[in-house]
Amino acid sequence: MKTKIVGLIAVVMLMASAAWAGDTSALHPPAGSRIALVVFEDLQCPACARAEPLLEQAERNYKLPLVRHDFVIPAHTWSMEAHIMARYFDTQSLGEEFRKYIFANQNAIYKTNLRKWADDFAAAHHTALPAFYDPTGALRAKVEADTALGKATDVRQTPTIYVVSTSKQEPYVQVPEQGKLFETIEQVKSALGPAPAMKAAKKK
Repeated sequence: MKTKIVGLIAVVMLMASAAWAGDTSALHPPAGSRIALVVFEDLQCPACARAEPLLEQAERNYKLPLVRHDFVIPAHTWSMEAHIMARYFDTQSLGEEFRKYIFANQNAIYKTNLRKWADDFAAAHHTALPAFYDPTGALRAKVEADTALGKATDVRQTPTIYVVSTSKQEPYVQVPEQGKLFETIEQVKSALGPAPAMKAAKKK
């Protein structure tokens, strides 16, 4: 009887965890990776700027993919435009660098000078930001879709960081606070175990 009760509690907890996360379609590693970091972030969010060096260090030290999702905070005055610019620079293979640049200079950026910061970034990378960089609204739509995905995932603050893996038992773990990022990665790695050994090809 005791075993059945414990099992029932485990099932209830698992169901509660799944319900809390809402839509989990974003919480998986890219193809070919066993573990990855997924972050929902706002480019005007001070906490996101503070998290950026930790995410970069984790990405570098653990050789993990970092999957970014836009999660625009409506009260932020220049965030949406910065995210749209980042989407434009994605088309130039400069999106990651632009996001890091915005986070690094966040304290000096305002709605009135965002364009100048973006133009300076473009010039430093030997390109230019067009006057109309989202003429069809397609880039804005991508940002809005990402933000909607975050809401469906039950993201309530930025940054919201997950360590995701190919584990069937616990495929995603939300990082409770920035200071526990590396600890959470280690826990997920330990639970996942070593990678399966590659089978040697048979000689003909």
